[in-house]
Amino acid sequence: MIICKSETELGFMREAGRIVAETHRLMAKHIEPGITTGELDSIADHYIRSQKALPSFKGYNGFPASICASVNDQLVHGFPGKRKLNEGDIITLDIGAQYRGYHGDSAWTYPVGRISDEAQRLLDVTEQSLYAGLELVKPDVRLFTISHAIQRVIEDAGFSVVREYVGHGVGAELHEEPNIPNFGAPDRGPRLKAGMVLAIEPMVNAGSRYVKTLEDNWTVVTVDGSLCAHFEHTIAVTSEGHEILTKLDV
Repeated sequence: MIICKSETELGFMREAGRIVAETHRLMAKHIEPGITTGELDSIADHYIRSQKALPSFKGYNGFPASICASVNDQLVHGFPGKRKLNEGDIITLDIGAQYRGYHGDSAWTYPVGRISDEAQRLLDVTEQSLYAGLELVKPDVRLFTISHAIQRVIEDAGFSVVREYVGHGVGAELHEEPNIPNFGAPDRGPRLKAGMVLAIEPMVNAGSRYVKTLEDNWTVVTVDGSLCAHFEHTIAVTSEGHEILTKLDV
């Protein structure tokens, strides 16, 4: 069942989204060669808690950290720790915050210092695919029309869509229905309604689409070792279109 949120619930989710967006802005200021992923996690954890919120991921199904920090060929669910970032790396930070029982969720892939032209193109295309999907979000649009728009941008650029991991509904639970794949045929799937809140999140590999999970049972990497990127916003469907809850106003 897809849950439509009340205005009160949306108010809590706007605040959760603001906290997530502000945490991303703080992360961007600290991402540089030499910093460890564990240090980034500590900074994010402190800020989220300072906003009277809780890190959504800490303890979620046993996850040990407050953010996911995935470097280079790590797609999602990377553990923060002692790893130092190097010039030319890319890092995906997936951040969630729970405010008064409701979640905001957003991921972004960042360059570390100067990166290769191809790595930058991967980041650009993945971000473009996210907004290509968001542009179509409004009541009565079928969900997989969004999925199809995302897929076209990615594959037209020569990159691969990861199929094992998808977007999702968000609310009082971090993961709610519906699942939102980043591929599919248009004009299919449930119709969007005002009050739905969705986490739309294209995940893109520079090489083949295949991924695997490491022995820690969390960290997902590309099978061929290629770079990958992940961009995500939490959005609310409105009567006129959509509102991005995890985007800064400035």
